Order: sequence, then C-alpha cells, then structure tokens
Amino acid sequence: MPADYKDAIAKILELLDRLKDKYDFSEVDDTTFGLSLEYGWILDNFVEQYGLDNYETSIKAIEKITQFTSCEFSVRPFIIKYPQKMMKQMLIWSKHEHWGVRRLSSEGCRPRLPWAMALPNLKENPDPIIPILENLKNDISRFVRLSVANNLNDIAKDNPEIVIDLVKKWQGKSKNIDWVIKHGSRTLLKQGNAEAMEIFGFNAVKNITIKDFRISTPKVKIGESLEFGFKLMNNSAKKAKIRLEYGLYYQKANASLSKKVCKVSEKEYEGNSTTQITRKHSFRAVTTRVLHRGLHQVSIIINGKEFEKYDFELI
Repeated sequence: MPADYKDAIAKILELLDRLKDKYDFSEVDDTTFGLSLEYGWILDNFVEQYGLDNYETSIKAIEKITQFTSCEFSVRPFIIKYPQKMMKQMLIWSKHEHWGVRRLSSEGCRPRLPWAMALPNLKENPDPIIPILENLKNDISRFVRLSVANNLNDIAKDNPEIVIDLVKKWQGKSKNIDWVIKHGSRTLLKQGNAEAMEIFGFNAVKNITIKDFRISTPKVKIGESLEFGFKLMNNSAKKAKIRLEYGLYYQKANASLSKKVCKVSEKEYEGNSTTQITRKHSFRAVTTRVLHRGLHQVSIIINGKEFEKYDFELI
C-alpha cells in the first residue's frame, strides 16, 4: 500500500470498483451477506488503523467499503473521537440508498455490540440513536430491521424505559415493525419486565398452575441432558396467552448459582385445559460455559413469574 493514507484509500476504492463488476451487493441475501463479511474485513480495518486522524477521507471510504462488507467495528473509534459529528453522519446514512450503509448507521452505534469497542456515552444516553432507528424501523431490508431490533435490545439493558416507550409508540404500525419491537424486547421479556409482558399480551398468571413437576434425571452426567416434565393447567374458562420459559441455575466455581433463562414457547392455551410439557437441556461441554459439578437448580417461568426451584446434581 502507498505510504500516504489518501493514496492508499484511493487504491482501496479502486479495488472496490473492480469488485463491483464481479459481485453485486446492491441486493442482499444470506449468501452474499456472509460472503461480504468473510472477505472484506481487512479493508475497513485498514481505515480504523490508519485513518482516525483523517476524518473526511475515512468517512467517505467507510461509506463505500460498507457497501461490500460491514464497517460496524471500524466506525466505533470515530464515534468515540467525533461523537456529535459522527452521529449526524450516521443519521444521514440512515437514509442512504444502499442497504449496507443504512445497516451500518444502526449496527455501528449499538451501545453493546458483541466483540466490539464499547460506546459508554451511548450506553448512558442513547438519545442520539433514536432518530436513526425511527428512520430504519420499517426498512425494506430484513438485515437492516434485524440491526434495529438488536440495537433496541442493547438499549434495553441500560435504559429499559426508553425501549418500552418506543414499543408503545411503534406497536401496530406494520408487521415488520411489530417483529422489530418484539425481537428488540427479548431481554426485557427474559427479565420478566412486567410492563413489557403486558404490552405483548402476557398477562397475570393467577389462573395458571403447575402440577406433577418431575425431574427424570436427578443426577446428570456432563455430556448428557437434564430431562424434566410437568403439567401446565389453565384453570380459567378463557384462553391464556403464555410465554413459557425455564430458569437453569448453573453452579459457579465459588459454589454460588448463576441463572440462565431458556425459552420453551409462546402460545395460547385453551380454557380449563391441562397440557403435559416435557423438556431436555443439554449439559454438553461448550467453550462458552465452564461446567462445575454439584448442585444445580431448575425452575419454571410463566409470563415472567418464576415458580418453585427444583434441585438436581451435575456429576
């Protein structure tokens, strides 16, 4: 690459022009989206490493590069160094003709983007993000809508009231928007947030009971599965919309327990009905969680309300 940054960017943009003749990324599907991520990250990384002090050249390059590969990581140092200027630029990009640039305007400013540099100012105050999400909430691209939902979910972890207000405002506008707000509220629902539960029709469970809970595998070997079952009873004459989950309490190295919520289903149950529920949970060793032998617990969660915990042993 040329030693001069502007000359190097010119070479990158020339490369992209040649690639556009071979690959069409103006429309996207799962294949082209994956292909762009796999082969393009070296380009935006160059801008992140060498272009932070050359704002104008770098922003023009990012706008072009992100039409071939996502610049969601490389744009974040620019947001930190030039917060007001960059968020204005992101808002402009939210109306760009290319789906990749529109997606970047949301994905790049996610407060808690996994594996990425944190954006503490936007964690504390996500207000600059909201106009961007307003522009993109009903975007024609599902990849853009998915980014909006993930951004909402990030915001909900630090500012749940902001997301709840947006959900109330956007609900019922279109099928696409209803999907965005539901997916964007997944952490609130897992947390059993009462207001979120009510918005999505998961009401109080005073007429719902659990009977005959049984753990079929009270001692679970690492590599095998916990198996349990119970009867879910709707004691009301009316149908009940139920979000059914279970809490899995893993033992940690210090012998305390750490809870993970796992979703089973969302559906309506007929009035005066009894439904047998069975479930398996794998304890296969994975790199994302260290398994510790000893006491574990499992509980049933219905519309955010957690019922009794039951013990089992991991051996």
